[in-house]
Amino acid sequence: MHARAAWKIAGLVAALASSGVLNAQPHEPDGAAIYSAEVDSIIHPVSAEYMIETIDRADRAGAVLVVFTLRTPGGLVDSTRQIITRMLAAKTPVAIFVGPSGARAASAGFLLTIAADVAAMAPGTHIGAAHPVSGNGEKMDETAAKKAAEDVAAYARALAGRRHRNVKLAEEAVNNSRAFTDEEARSASPPLVDLVASDIPDLLHQLDGRTVTRFDGTAVVLKTGGARVIELTMTLRQRILSAIAHPNVAYLLLSLGTLGLTIELWSPGAVLPGVAGGLALLLAFFAFQILPVNFAGVLLILFGLTLLVLELKVTSYGLLTVGGLASLIFGSMILVDSPLPELQVSLRFVLPIALGFAGISAFLVRLAVASQRLRPVTGVAAMIGEVGQALTAIEPGGLGRVMTHGEIWTAVAPESIAEGARIRVTAVDGLTLTVRNT
Repeated sequence: MHARAAWKIAGLVAALASSGVLNAQPHEPDGAAIYSAEVDSIIHPVSAEYMIETIDRADRAGAVLVVFTLRTPGGLVDSTRQIITRMLAAKTPVAIFVGPSGARAASAGFLLTIAADVAAMAPGTHIGAAHPVSGNGEKMDETAAKKAAEDVAAYARALAGRRHRNVKLAEEAVNNSRAFTDEEARSASPPLVDLVASDIPDLLHQLDGRTVTRFDGTAVVLKTGGARVIELTMTLRQRILSAIAHPNVAYLLLSLGTLGLTIELWSPGAVLPGVAGGLALLLAFFAFQILPVNFAGVLLILFGLTLLVLELKVTSYGLLTVGGLASLIFGSMILVDSPLPELQVSLRFVLPIALGFAGISAFLVRLAVASQRLRPVTGVAAMIGEVGQALTAIEPGGLGRVMTHGEIWTAVAPESIAEGARIRVTAVDGLTLTVRNT
């Protein structure tokens, strides 16, 4: 029944998606329009898809300008290159606005900023720190790290040079992880960014009538005055996938998925825990394909959860629980291999989950021990220890009759039992009881 319901729900979602209900977009506007989109996430395949689709829509509509409001701690180089490649080939000029005040565009965000036709920052923002790190969870040796840095540095120099921006500072942002405030980026000679604006309306006001040189060398005069601003948002699918691709969410999905499958193994046929656990694990592994995951951390987490489960089956006097907690916490700490705090699993998030799993394990162990201590209520084992009354006298080696458990039984005894005496059952052999005086 649960499985059929799950399939019906999946079919309904698929039908809605195919009909465009979930991914419905507003009708393309007539006349001059400016497309505005907000990117407040790690740069990964989902955010890359969102930005590329926005540029595609602007090109189809013949928009005046595309403005991306960017806030990001960084992301994957491959996704960044995909966005920049589409940005450079776009028919519509693209502006990157790092905002609002207090925001930053680090690492991948820095490359996107210097690659744009218009690079702008809000007061109190900063960009830079674009030194590459390993994305597969393994530490790069000195040679590999140098190659990766040189590759990204050359890419930054090429973008900055073609955009007539400060090549030296762009290289230092990669090789030396330098970061720049809005004032530093704007006042450099040549500057790293074109404008400092308080918000999108201020940016569009400053851009009205401004001549922008595209990547291919052609000049375009921006006419932003009076143009309608069309705000685009991620589709439901993109919002869900982007939310999943967060270290804390991926960690939670991994933990819940493992717990769900474990419950299914404890109670075969429950269906729902197994289905939910499998789905959570698949979503977690999707996120791990996007995040710079250290798979040694994943193995430590799975090992820790396994030890907590084994505590239910093995008498270890708490050693398995302690080992499982240690493995779970250490694995969580090294799960994401990145120097950026936004790409790391928070200790404040890990500890409650680890303690929660320990509490669940302790509760289940207590239930298991309590169930083992309960006396059987059915079968032969339930007769042991039952009290009753002797209906006849019983001599050692002889037979007699007793009343116990609401039934009359044939009984033997190793000692003399008087008629009417209270007896206790000590053994059962077929339909004959062995009894003693109470």
